[in-house]
Amino acid sequence: MKFEKLKVWQKSLDLTVDVHELTRKFPKEELYILTSQFKRAADSVSLNIVEGSMGASNKEFNRFLGIALRSGIEVIGCLYIAKARKLIDQRAFDTMYAKYEEVIKMIQALRNSLK
Repeated sequence: MKFEKLKVWQKSLDLTVDVHELTRKFPKEELYILTSQFKRAADSVSLNIVEGSMGASNKEFNRFLGIALRSGIEVIGCLYIAKARKLIDQRAFDTMYAKYEEVIKMIQALRNSLK
């Protein structure tokens, strides 16, 4: 499959595991609120790269990469909320932020290469 060779997809898949592990520590009251949103956004990055890579055109792939990009930014928004609610500390925030910043840059570079 085309997506399996993409480093950006590999990194985004690893990050779904990181987000899963991070949110396991959240209180039960967040399960259907922030935890769910956080995990869905992280999964969306990876899944949209997969779905887009199977499209018939670069235009279609670019569209799905745009969705993946917005989902990555949503994960960063979830990080800010988690930090504000004191669910994660500054170190966890900084680590995950840097990882998602890298993936977002990779998605943007891939989108630029399709033009």
